[in-house]
Amino acid sequence: MHIHDLIEDSASLANLCAHLATKPYVVVDTEFMRENSYWPELCLLQIADDEEAAAIDTMAEGIDLKPLLDLLTENEEVLKVFHAGGQDIEIVYNLTGKTPHPLFDTQVAAMALGQGEQIGYSNLVDSYLGIQVDKGARFTDWARRPLDKRQIDYAICDVTYLSEIFPRMLEKLKKTGRGAWLDQEMERLADPENYRNDPDEAWQRVRVSSRKPEVLGRLKALARWRELEAQGKDLPRGRIIKDETLADLAANPPRKQADLGRVRGLSPAWAGNDIGGRLMAALEGAVPMTTAELPPRDDRKPALGKDGALVADLLKLLLKIRAKEINVAAKLLARTDELEALAAGQREGLPMLQGWRFDQFGKDALQLVEGQLGFTVRNGKLKMTRTEEAG
Repeated sequence: MHIHDLIEDSASLANLCAHLATKPYVVVDTEFMRENSYWPELCLLQIADDEEAAAIDTMAEGIDLKPLLDLLTENEEVLKVFHAGGQDIEIVYNLTGKTPHPLFDTQVAAMALGQGEQIGYSNLVDSYLGIQVDKGARFTDWARRPLDKRQIDYAICDVTYLSEIFPRMLEKLKKTGRGAWLDQEMERLADPENYRNDPDEAWQRVRVSSRKPEVLGRLKALARWRELEAQGKDLPRGRIIKDETLADLAANPPRKQADLGRVRGLSPAWAGNDIGGRLMAALEGAVPMTTAELPPRDDRKPALGKDGALVADLLKLLLKIRAKEINVAAKLLARTDELEALAAGQREGLPMLQGWRFDQFGKDALQLVEGQLGFTVRNGKLKMTRTEEAG
């Protein structure tokens, strides 16, 4: 494989992207820093196909990233391959308002090939290539310049190894007929809504014990205020004010700004400074949360009752057996809340009762709750058995 020198100028990047735009797929990875900022700072982007690989210095002075971003978000002919790509996709979304598409995530694909729910990159490389990844540069400061050769080599290895692994995974998926299983998961990953930081939804990140509409209304207003402050200052939201303090202010709102000086987690200066004033304005503008917005109660899960809870446990057992039988991550077949909903009598809107999931698991799950399927022990092993009622 041809490894390019570090790409630091617009002309070299444009030439590389023009070549990669003719390829069926590219493998993408990023190095970024976000410890001291709200927005993740893209420091390096690595990209490869089956013949060449490069690291692009996205912080290089004057470099025009448009050809690269267009390749990732506008070119529908080239498949973009990531491993656990959520944060990489978020970075592209922040830069463009769009997500890479079409995309393929090797961590998700590994679920369909029986390699667990969240296989790490190092374990994936080891299982396919028998190579132990050098983790020495993982915690490097990617924003510092110049980058040394070891850092660049470490970064490029992420895409060179993955460019070897991806075709092998694809071949396995074709042989097992499981490629179509992943279409829905990949489209969900590519949905821009997953990466949009809506200040009006920020309250859902904060844990609070109260369900009073007025408390949650204040929490929503304060979380929105904090999100906008953090975005405007490009600071982590916790640097503005911590979650616990936010929840405490929502539950026990101060009557006047001077009271902020006595709030645990705030400095005394908040009693008279501008940011304290903006916090108080957010509180004053808060309105009780509407019934439609209130989060579901943890204790208002489907009314299972004792018998229903037992049925849900049997469904979990069935899921475990079936996942092992067909060598697939259980999470890809069905989620716990779906099993409990099925046990409680729900039949509509459950992914496990649609498409390939119904064929592989949902059909048997339905028969189990309807008394047409049971468990038996044969030679010390738990097996499924059809009941006489199943005909």
